[in-house]
Amino acid sequence: QVQLVEFGGGLVQAGGSLRLSCAASGRTFSNYAMGWFRQAPGKERDFVAAISSSGSTTNYADSVKGRFTISRDNAKNIVYLQMNSLKPEDTAVYFCAATQGRSSHYISPTSYNYWGQGTQVTVSS
Repeated sequence: QVQLVEFGGGLVQAGGSLRLSCAASGRTFSNYAMGWFRQAPGKERDFVAAISSSGSTTNYADSVKGRFTISRDNAKNIVYLQMNSLKPEDTAVYFCAATQGRSSHYISPTSYNYWGQGTQVTVSS
């Protein structure tokens, strides 16, 4: 089992920045690739970014490429999502997730085994 807890959501104006953190506990964090997803009201849960278990490779949705950065600290069991140049359409509940795969290529929610509870990000125009 892996337990995940997200931090850092909030309200920000368009053009601003937020950094989300996801703290992991349980099994060896460095064995899991990690992902961030988001879900707006009435919409499906969408892929945002993923990072390989070692942190050497990353993958981004086109909608956030160049604005968001995923990173991880395996010594601290934390994965981050730095979000810059935020837009109102980035408003959603953001979830971190862990998969037993090692690659950053997993973009489907069904590929992930463990999920956090989510943190709200609201971007005002």
